[in-house]
Amino acid sequence: MISKFKILGLDCANCAAELERKIEKIDEVKSVSISFMTQRMELEYDEINKEELIKKVKKVIKKEEPDVTIEEI
Repeated sequence: MISKFKILGLDCANCAAELERKIEKIDEVKSVSISFMTQRMELEYDEINKEELIKKVKKVIKKEEPDVTIEEI
């Protein structure tokens, strides 16, 4: 499955790349792409409990970039 998110509060392209690396380490995530320019994140994942996965992603984001939030679009 693929979900798309608006990512708010991201400061730089390097921060986006670092978040990608950290989010890709979540077991259920197949791939993640974060665009600093468009402020979008695309998340591809296994057929699992989506709500639990989004909680894990938000936890990683909060740890790495405390001012960044995501909204599903």
